[in-house]
Amino acid sequence: MSSSLYFDNASTSYPKPSCVINAMVNYFHHIGANTGRSGYKKAQEIDRIVFETRERIAKLIGVKDSSCLIFTSNATEGLNLVLLGLITHGEVVTSSVEHNSVMRVLRFLQQERNVKVKITKCSREGILSPSDLKKNLSPHTTAIVLTAVSNVLGTMLPLSEVGEIAQQYSIPFIVDGAQGVGKIPIDVEKMGIDAIAFSGHKGVLGPQGIGCVYISKKLNLPPLKYGGTGSFSDKDVQPDFLPDKYESGTLNTIGIVGLNEGVKYVMKVGIEEIRRRGRELRNYLWKELEAIPEVILYGPPSTDVPIVSFTIHGFTPSFISYLLDHHYNIMVRPGLHCSPHTHKTIGTFPTGTVRVSLGIFNTKEEINLFISSLTQIITHHT
Repeated sequence: MSSSLYFDNASTSYPKPSCVINAMVNYFHHIGANTGRSGYKKAQEIDRIVFETRERIAKLIGVKDSSCLIFTSNATEGLNLVLLGLITHGEVVTSSVEHNSVMRVLRFLQQERNVKVKITKCSREGILSPSDLKKNLSPHTTAIVLTAVSNVLGTMLPLSEVGEIAQQYSIPFIVDGAQGVGKIPIDVEKMGIDAIAFSGHKGVLGPQGIGCVYISKKLNLPPLKYGGTGSFSDKDVQPDFLPDKYESGTLNTIGIVGLNEGVKYVMKVGIEEIRRRGRELRNYLWKELEAIPEVILYGPPSTDVPIVSFTIHGFTPSFISYLLDHHYNIMVRPGLHCSPHTHKTIGTFPTGTVRVSLGIFNTKEEINLFISSLTQIITHHT
């Protein structure tokens, strides 16, 4: 049995940088206070960290005003806040490689608010043509919603080009950044993005249970939830200023502490360097898998995000995953990856694929061990 190999970073990044773990332990040992709820020294310290985290994220994704960054429990909550608050009627245009964190909200809007959902078909590699998307727009379009990167294929969607189209027609542009933030360059101002949500536990290497959503002030959405914010406590109506308007209840301060350090680590390494490493690992893995006759690959031959999906003749994805885990201690993810439309697009529905998603700490040597293990499985079970 090989040493443990973790190849499921699109689900959650692992391992975490030591600075993330140390900061969270330090918070429990030496701070422990709530943010925005008092004025003693420890409360002020966590207030400072929360503000610092907003400022750091703003720098990472090109946000001018960090008060437009709202802390959530994950990307899904951020997407719900934006989509449920923004889309009340009309039509919404999206792609055929969206995660259910987008699609299930849109189907709810379709059923409950009679919103028409127009899905722009991507190629079998998950590539979206901006001109195809443009054809789906109409005077009734109230939003364009796209993922930054396919969580199944690693395909990057043309955010800048779609952002230009959205601005041309004055249509809000919403992005699911779960697989993009921390992995590829994203600048909301330059790309014309009006809202983008992401989770702290994926590309920015933080813990689970914390996320963030950027909401442009021009959207002026209603809150998803109402309650105490620590501000204007003399009033029993919701504050109307950012970020308090959208941050009711106790924030996940320990999660923010970890998120802060994760973003700091990503920025220290540099997005371009992370992108370069991702492209190098992904292309190497693709080339090695391509050399195995029994393997069928899905997605583009080259991309900057190290996600690869494949199937093997005569094997179900679940069986491959089971054998890799139980006999070689290699962790991958089989199935539909919460993205049935993607698998219908690439022709792997309903069984799905085996997904290998690499992270910043994976190496070519680990890929070699994986390829060797996979080859042994094919040899011994055929």
